[in-house]
Amino acid sequence: MITTQTQQIVDETMTSRRSVRAFLPDAVAKEDIEKILEVSSRAPSGSNTQPWKVYVLTGEKLKQLAAAILAAHNAAGGGHAEEYNYYPVKWTSPYVDRRRKIGWDLYALLGLGRENKAGMHAQHGRNYGFFDAPVGFIFTIDKVMEQGSWLDYGMFLQNVMLAARARGLDTCPQAAFNQYHKIIAEVLQLPENEMVVCGMSLGYEDRSKIENTLTTERETVAGFVKFLE
Repeated sequence: MITTQTQQIVDETMTSRRSVRAFLPDAVAKEDIEKILEVSSRAPSGSNTQPWKVYVLTGEKLKQLAAAILAAHNAAGGGHAEEYNYYPVKWTSPYVDRRRKIGWDLYALLGLGRENKAGMHAQHGRNYGFFDAPVGFIFTIDKVMEQGSWLDYGMFLQNVMLAARARGLDTCPQAAFNQYHKIIAEVLQLPENEMVVCGMSLGYEDRSKIENTLTTERETVAGFVKFLE
Protein backbone atom coordinates (compact mmCIF):
# COMPACT_ATOMS: atom_id res chain seq x y z
CA MET A 1 0.00 0.00 0.00
CA ILE A 2 1.25 3.48 -0.91
CA THR A 3 0.83 5.72 2.13
CA THR A 4 0.67 9.50 2.31
CA GLN A 5 4.10 9.44 3.92
CA THR A 6 5.50 7.47 0.98
CA GLN A 7 3.99 9.96 -1.43
CA GLN A 8 5.60 12.83 0.46
CA ILE A 9 8.99 11.10 0.40
CA VAL A 10 8.79 10.49 -3.34
CA ASP A 11 7.67 14.05 -3.99
CA GLU A 12 10.48 15.43 -1.83
CA THR A 13 13.04 13.27 -3.63
CA MET A 14 11.92 14.62 -6.99
CA THR A 15 11.59 18.26 -6.01
CA SER A 16 14.90 18.36 -4.13
CA ARG A 17 16.83 16.98 -7.09
CA ARG A 18 18.84 19.65 -8.87
CA SER A 19 22.06 20.08 -10.79
CA VAL A 20 24.92 20.56 -8.33
CA ARG A 21 28.04 22.25 -9.67
CA ALA A 22 30.44 21.89 -6.75
CA PHE A 23 31.06 18.70 -4.81
CA LEU A 24 32.94 17.64 -1.70
CA PRO A 25 35.85 15.20 -2.17
CA ASP A 26 34.17 12.66 0.13
CA ALA A 27 34.16 9.19 -1.43
CA VAL A 28 30.95 7.42 -2.40
CA ALA A 29 30.77 3.77 -1.41
CA LYS A 30 30.92 1.35 -4.34
CA GLU A 31 27.99 -0.51 -2.82
CA ASP A 32 25.87 2.65 -3.01
CA ILE A 33 26.82 3.22 -6.64
CA GLU A 34 25.94 -0.36 -7.52
CA LYS A 35 22.60 -0.14 -5.72
CA ILE A 36 21.74 3.16 -7.43
CA LEU A 37 22.36 1.60 -10.84
CA GLU A 38 20.56 -1.62 -9.88
CA VAL A 39 17.32 0.06 -8.87
CA SER A 40 17.58 2.51 -11.79
CA SER A 41 17.63 -0.39 -14.22
CA ARG A 42 13.94 -0.91 -13.43
CA ALA A 43 13.24 2.02 -15.77
CA PRO A 44 10.80 1.02 -18.52
CA SER A 45 12.08 0.43 -22.03
CA GLY A 46 10.34 -0.64 -25.21
CA SER A 47 10.16 -4.45 -25.39
CA ASN A 48 12.54 -4.50 -22.40
CA THR A 49 15.50 -3.57 -24.61
CA GLN A 50 17.34 -1.81 -21.73
CA PRO A 51 19.54 0.33 -24.01
CA TRP A 52 21.73 1.87 -21.30
CA LYS A 53 25.43 1.22 -20.76
CA VAL A 54 27.32 2.90 -17.94
CA TYR A 55 31.00 3.59 -17.27
CA VAL A 56 31.74 4.51 -13.65
CA LEU A 57 34.87 6.60 -13.21
CA THR A 58 36.72 7.18 -9.95
CA GLY A 59 40.30 7.80 -8.92
CA GLU A 60 42.98 7.93 -11.59
CA LYS A 61 40.70 7.05 -14.50
CA LEU A 62 38.42 9.98 -13.67
CA LYS A 63 41.46 12.30 -13.45
CA GLN A 64 42.84 10.95 -16.74
CA LEU A 65 39.64 11.62 -18.66
CA ALA A 66 39.15 15.03 -17.03
CA ALA A 67 42.68 16.13 -17.91
CA ALA A 68 42.40 14.98 -21.51
CA ILE A 69 39.10 16.76 -22.14
CA LEU A 70 40.12 19.92 -20.29
CA ALA A 71 43.26 20.14 -22.42
CA ALA A 72 41.12 19.99 -25.54
CA HIS A 73 38.70 22.52 -24.10
CA ASN A 74 41.53 24.98 -23.51
CA ALA A 75 43.17 24.42 -26.90
CA ALA A 76 42.16 26.40 -29.97
CA GLY A 77 40.23 24.45 -32.58
CA GLY A 78 40.50 20.68 -32.47
CA GLY A 79 37.47 19.82 -34.58
CA HIS A 80 35.39 18.47 -31.69
CA ALA A 81 31.67 18.17 -32.37
CA GLU A 82 28.70 16.23 -31.01
CA GLU A 83 27.61 13.01 -32.66
CA TYR A 84 23.99 14.09 -32.27
CA ASN A 85 22.21 17.40 -31.76
CA TYR A 86 21.29 17.63 -28.11
CA TYR A 87 19.96 21.15 -28.54
CA PRO A 88 17.91 22.63 -31.41
CA VAL A 89 19.79 23.76 -34.48
CA LYS A 90 17.52 26.81 -34.54
CA TRP A 91 16.46 28.19 -31.16
CA THR A 92 13.03 29.73 -30.57
CA SER A 93 11.19 31.14 -27.55
CA PRO A 94 10.51 30.18 -24.84
CA TYR A 95 13.36 27.64 -24.91
CA VAL A 96 16.18 30.01 -25.78
CA ASP A 97 14.97 32.45 -23.12
CA ARG A 98 15.07 29.78 -20.43
CA ARG A 99 18.52 28.68 -21.52
CA ARG A 100 19.91 32.20 -21.44
CA LYS A 101 18.37 32.89 -18.05
CA ILE A 102 19.97 29.95 -16.27
CA GLY A 103 23.33 30.77 -17.86
CA TRP A 104 23.32 34.43 -16.84
CA ASP A 105 21.90 33.62 -13.40
CA LEU A 106 24.80 31.23 -12.77
CA TYR A 107 27.42 33.65 -14.00
CA ALA A 108 25.90 36.45 -11.93
CA LEU A 109 26.22 34.34 -8.77
CA LEU A 110 29.88 33.77 -9.63
CA GLY A 111 30.47 37.44 -10.33
CA LEU A 112 31.17 36.84 -14.02
CA GLY A 113 30.04 39.70 -16.23
CA ARG A 114 29.23 39.24 -19.90
CA GLU A 115 32.58 40.70 -20.87
CA ASN A 116 34.51 38.15 -18.80
CA LYS A 117 34.91 35.52 -21.52
CA ALA A 118 37.91 33.92 -19.84
CA GLY A 119 36.01 33.46 -16.59
CA MET A 120 33.02 31.92 -18.36
CA HIS A 121 35.33 29.62 -20.31
CA ALA A 122 36.97 28.47 -17.07
CA GLN A 123 33.61 27.89 -15.40
CA HIS A 124 32.42 25.84 -18.37
CA GLY A 125 35.63 23.85 -18.12
CA ARG A 126 34.67 22.76 -14.62
CA ASN A 127 32.22 20.41 -16.30
CA TYR A 128 35.14 18.30 -17.46
CA GLY A 129 36.50 17.82 -13.96
CA PHE A 130 33.03 16.57 -12.97
CA PHE A 131 32.80 19.66 -10.72
CA ASP A 132 35.30 17.94 -8.37
CA ALA A 133 32.87 15.08 -7.69
CA PRO A 134 34.52 11.80 -6.65
CA VAL A 135 32.42 9.83 -9.16
CA GLY A 136 31.80 10.44 -12.82
CA PHE A 137 29.43 8.54 -15.09
CA ILE A 138 29.69 8.28 -18.85
CA PHE A 139 26.51 6.89 -20.41
CA THR A 140 26.55 5.28 -23.84
CA ILE A 141 24.07 3.65 -26.19
CA ASP A 142 24.46 1.19 -29.05
CA LYS A 143 24.41 3.09 -32.34
CA VAL A 144 21.80 0.72 -33.78
CA MET A 145 19.16 1.98 -31.34
CA GLU A 146 16.62 4.54 -32.53
CA GLN A 147 14.67 7.45 -31.05
CA GLY A 148 12.41 5.36 -28.85
CA SER A 149 15.40 3.91 -27.02
CA TRP A 150 16.72 7.41 -26.39
CA LEU A 151 13.40 8.25 -24.74
CA ASP A 152 13.77 5.12 -22.61
CA TYR A 153 17.29 6.23 -21.72
CA GLY A 154 15.97 9.48 -20.30
CA MET A 155 13.84 7.56 -17.83
CA PHE A 156 16.88 5.55 -16.75
CA LEU A 157 18.91 8.73 -16.22
CA GLN A 158 16.11 10.22 -14.14
CA ASN A 159 16.05 7.07 -12.03
CA VAL A 160 19.79 7.37 -11.41
CA MET A 161 19.40 10.94 -10.18
CA LEU A 162 16.44 10.13 -7.95
CA ALA A 163 18.04 7.01 -6.49
CA ALA A 164 21.13 9.07 -5.70
CA ARG A 165 19.05 11.80 -4.11
CA ALA A 166 17.23 9.26 -1.94
CA ARG A 167 20.64 8.34 -0.50
CA GLY A 168 21.62 11.91 0.30
CA LEU A 169 23.76 12.24 -2.81
CA ASP A 170 23.62 14.85 -5.55
CA THR A 171 24.19 14.78 -9.28
CA CYS A 172 24.68 16.95 -12.33
CA PRO A 173 23.73 15.51 -15.73
CA GLN A 174 26.10 16.93 -18.36
CA ALA A 175 25.67 17.11 -22.12
CA ALA A 176 28.89 19.17 -22.15
CA PHE A 177 30.85 15.95 -22.54
CA ASN A 178 29.21 15.03 -25.83
CA GLN A 179 31.42 17.04 -28.16
CA TYR A 180 34.48 15.26 -26.79
CA HIS A 181 33.19 11.78 -27.58
CA LYS A 182 36.36 10.88 -29.51
CA ILE A 183 38.52 11.57 -26.47
CA ILE A 184 36.09 9.66 -24.25
CA ALA A 185 36.14 6.71 -26.64
CA GLU A 186 39.93 6.65 -26.61
CA VAL A 187 40.42 6.98 -22.87
CA LEU A 188 37.66 4.52 -21.97
CA GLN A 189 38.34 2.24 -24.95
CA LEU A 190 34.72 2.24 -26.00
CA PRO A 191 33.57 -0.32 -28.59
CA GLU A 192 33.00 1.20 -32.04
CA ASN A 193 29.27 0.50 -31.84
CA GLU A 194 28.75 2.70 -28.75
CA MET A 195 27.80 6.41 -28.78
CA VAL A 196 28.17 8.81 -25.86
CA VAL A 197 24.78 9.97 -24.54
CA CYS A 198 26.02 12.25 -21.75
CA GLY A 199 28.08 12.41 -18.59
CA MET A 200 27.02 12.88 -14.97
CA SER A 201 28.71 13.92 -11.74
CA LEU A 202 27.85 12.12 -8.50
CA GLY A 203 28.80 12.98 -4.96
CA TYR A 204 27.98 15.11 -1.94
CA GLU A 205 27.10 18.76 -2.44
CA ASP A 206 29.60 21.37 -1.25
CA ARG A 207 27.18 23.72 0.44
CA SER A 208 29.85 26.38 0.92
CA LYS A 209 29.93 27.11 -2.83
CA ILE A 210 27.72 29.92 -4.07
CA GLU A 211 26.95 28.23 -7.38
CA ASN A 212 24.97 25.63 -5.46
CA THR A 213 22.50 28.28 -4.37
CA LEU A 214 21.24 28.59 -7.96
CA THR A 215 17.51 27.97 -8.14
CA THR A 216 15.85 27.34 -11.49
CA GLU A 217 12.27 28.20 -12.27
CA ARG A 218 9.61 25.81 -13.58
CA GLU A 219 6.55 26.52 -15.66
CA THR A 220 3.29 26.12 -13.77
CA VAL A 221 1.04 23.17 -14.53
CA ALA A 222 -1.45 25.59 -16.09
CA GLY A 223 1.30 26.73 -18.44
CA PHE A 224 2.03 23.34 -20.03
CA VAL A 225 -1.10 21.23 -19.43
CA LYS A 226 -4.53 21.14 -21.06
CA PHE A 227 -7.30 19.18 -19.37
CA LEU A 228 -9.78 17.90 -21.94
CA GLU A 229 -13.20 16.55 -20.92
